[in-house]
Amino acid sequence: MGPHPAVAAIRLAVRRVLHDVLSAHPQPPGDEQPSPLVLVACSGGADSMALASALAFEAPKLGIRAGGITVDHGLQPGSDARAEDVVLRLTALGLNPAESVAVQVGRAGGPEAAARDARYAALDDAAQRHGAAAVLLGHTRDDQAETVLLGLARGSGIRSLSGMAPVSGGPGAENRYRRPFLQLDRQTARKACLVQHLPVWDDPHNTDPAYTRSRLRHEGLPALEKALGKGVVEALARTARLSRDDADALDAWAGQAADSVRDAAGLLECAKLYALPPAVRRRVLRKAAIEAGAPAGALFARHIEEVDRLITGWRGQGEINLPGKVVAQRQGGRLVIRQG
Repeated sequence: MGPHPAVAAIRLAVRRVLHDVLSAHPQPPGDEQPSPLVLVACSGGADSMALASALAFEAPKLGIRAGGITVDHGLQPGSDARAEDVVLRLTALGLNPAESVAVQVGRAGGPEAAARDARYAALDDAAQRHGAAAVLLGHTRDDQAETVLLGLARGSGIRSLSGMAPVSGGPGAENRYRRPFLQLDRQTARKACLVQHLPVWDDPHNTDPAYTRSRLRHEGLPALEKALGKGVVEALARTARLSRDDADALDAWAGQAADSVRDAAGLLECAKLYALPPAVRRRVLRKAAIEAGAPAGALFARHIEEVDRLITGWRGQGEINLPGKVVAQRQGGRLVIRQG
């Protein structure tokens, strides 16, 4: 008799990702180098514990080393003891290394964004220290639906509606983070923990109405399902996949167009920018602003719209101030974006 369907589902999802990791990090025959290491980021909640259990089961069969990292944000009393308990659970699953990393959470961007930034910085550091080929994250289809709705509320465009990518990472580690559970619902992960008798910790922040995502999870999405019927989560996750395909195609188009709209001196020509489709032109403008020093996380759609009006609605406007002390202005048919 095979494993419970929920357990089979999480293991299959992880197995597929591990095969991708092996393809990206092939081991030559007879190579004495250690096999690839894959880490799981584990909070002790149902999603990440299910992920850790699946990694512990599947990795040895493929000759992959498996470890786990838990991040102590220090935001709740007893968080250090809870983190050490998670380390013990990871060790009991056979994961090695298994460690806790304490971080200091700042205030930039609000509590949720600050905690996320601190967490990813800690995971990046852990991956570099251990030479990990990948870090697995336990985001589910429900998390994806929430992310799409949050992006929709911000009015940030199609890239924001794309939600979380199955594979992501920063410069030099573009494929570090992998999300095996984006096609699985939260209930499947919780059921997998239950049938495997894995203890889980429910973070009280996840039910705290002070947090936007918590309100969306416990009030917003249930209201949508009551009004529109079941299937909202699946539809939103499907929207994310379709939006990501469209956004990737537009980004590629903009990348090709970026050089064609510059003159011999490298300045952006307003007439050539005007001829581009708006979705492509705005991507070119955003890329130019970031290259000039504007922080990507602080550069919003309204900023790019103001710069775009220097191209499409030119009435002799003055310079536009952008985040990072970057300014954009039109000079003699050229668009100049530079540090102010």
